[in-house]
Amino acid sequence: MDIEVLGALSVRENGASITPTAPKPRQVLALLALRTDRVVSVAALMEELWGATPPRSGRTTLQTYVLQLRELIAGALEKDESQEEGERRAAKDVLVTLPGGYLLAGGHGHSDVRAFEQLAGLGYRAMDAGDFAGAARQLREALTLWSGTAFADVQTGPQLEMEIKRLDESRLCAVEQCIEAELHLGRHREVLAELTVLVDRYRTHESLHAQFMLALYRSGRRSEALDVYRRLRGTLVRDLGLEPSAGLRRLQQSILAANDQSMAETADAPRAAHPVKERLAHVR
Repeated sequence: MDIEVLGALSVRENGASITPTAPKPRQVLALLALRTDRVVSVAALMEELWGATPPRSGRTTLQTYVLQLRELIAGALEKDESQEEGERRAAKDVLVTLPGGYLLAGGHGHSDVRAFEQLAGLGYRAMDAGDFAGAARQLREALTLWSGTAFADVQTGPQLEMEIKRLDESRLCAVEQCIEAELHLGRHREVLAELTVLVDRYRTHESLHAQFMLALYRSGRRSEALDVYRRLRGTLVRDLGLEPSAGLRRLQQSILAANDQSMAETADAPRAAHPVKERLAHVR
C-alpha cells in the first residue's frame, strides 16, 4: 500500500486508489493511513468524526464507513494479477477489525511520512557528526516529500488536527536544521528567499529570525539584518510582552560591531561550528 499525506491524501493498493471522495470516510481512511499497522481505537475514530458529542448511531455509522472502505480495497485487490484467485487477500485482511478498533495493514508499500522521518533522521545525525553537506542533502530530500499542508484536502477533527500539528512541527524542525547546515556551507544568499517567507509566516520564531539576520549580514546587507531584529522585537513586545532572548541580543550586538570572526561568510571561520546555535542556546 502506498500512502501520501504530506499534502493531498492519496492511498493506493495495488496501484489503484482506495481514497474515497465522501468527507467522513475520507477522514476515517486518513487517520488509519497515518497510523498504518497500528490499531486505531473506535473511540479515537468517533472523536475524529464527531468530536466530544458523537451521535447515538455513531458506532453503526462508523462501521458503514469501514465497509465502504473495504469495498474500495476489494476493488483494488481484484486487479492484482500477480496472485492466483485462491491466494488473493480479502479486504478484511487489509482493513482489519480487532478488539476495540481497526488496523490498516500497509505491507511493504511507500509512506511519505515514514520516508520523511527516515531522511530527516539521517540529516540530524549528519549534523551531529559535522557533515553539513550530507545534512543539507538529506534534509532537502526529506522536505521535497511535502507538497503542501498535511491532509490538505481532508476535513479534519481533533485527532487529525493533533497529528497535523505534530507533522508541521517536524517539518519546521527539518527546515530550520537544513538552513543551519546551508549557512555552515556558506550558502547564505541561496537561503534568503526561503527565510523571507519563513519569518513572515513565523513572526515570533527567534531561530529563523536569527538565521535570516546572519544570512543578510553575510550577504552584505547589514542594515536589513538589523531591521529584522527591530521588527521581531516589536512583535515580541507588542504581542507577547517579551524581550528577545539573550542569544538573539548577542547576535544583534555582533552585527552592530561587525567584528565577530564567527560571523564570517564561510563555514571555515573560527568558531563557526554553530553560527546561530551559539547565540541562541536558550531560544526554545
